[in-house]
Amino acid sequence: MDNFRFDIIVEYLPLILRGMLLTIGLSIVSILLGAVLGLLISFGKMAKPKYLNWPASLYINFFRGTPFYVQILIVHFGVVPMFYGSTDAITAGILSMTLNSAAYMAEIYRAGIQSVDQGQFEAAYSSGMNRYQTMRYIIMPQAIKRMIPAFGNEFIVLVKDSSLLAIISVQEIMFWSNAMRGQYYAIWEPYLTAALIYFILTYLLSKLLSYIECKLK
Repeated sequence: MDNFRFDIIVEYLPLILRGMLLTIGLSIVSILLGAVLGLLISFGKMAKPKYLNWPASLYINFFRGTPFYVQILIVHFGVVPMFYGSTDAITAGILSMTLNSAAYMAEIYRAGIQSVDQGQFEAAYSSGMNRYQTMRYIIMPQAIKRMIPAFGNEFIVLVKDSSLLAIISVQEIMFWSNAMRGQYYAIWEPYLTAALIYFILTYLLSKLLSYIECKLK
């Protein structure tokens, strides 16, 4: 630490900040896509027919039970070339983050929906509403408020997990931190810089989440 070099941090800081913007962009796109996919999977998980329930349960268990690192490699070297004919780091990054997030989002949806009192369903049905109307107008508005803290936590986890995309050369924060280490054979400078940026991002997101929760209350 006696020879800590701020000059190499200054040199790489524009690249790392550009990587930070990419990290945020990838995380936002992936959480939005994951929210949509996760909602569909959650309905499948809660469905009674086995041909819907079983695949949804298998999906959730697979993506929650295997390392995200392995999922990235499967998507990058297997899934993406299968459909595109070649590897593309950004596409693989978004797809792997989306698929992983959807599994966790599905469980968040399921827990939120099932937390609403069963009497709400019965009251809606007795008033003449069908299942779709009941979910849209009665259940989901109540459930979403309860899910928001979990949604926020999932987004924070996704931002941190995006650091693993450096293994497939997505030019996010860790990619440039590793580049700094490789060029200058430094340890403290690149990784403390990356840690500080991730800390600032997650801290600000946590504060934003707390603000939203207070508003909803």
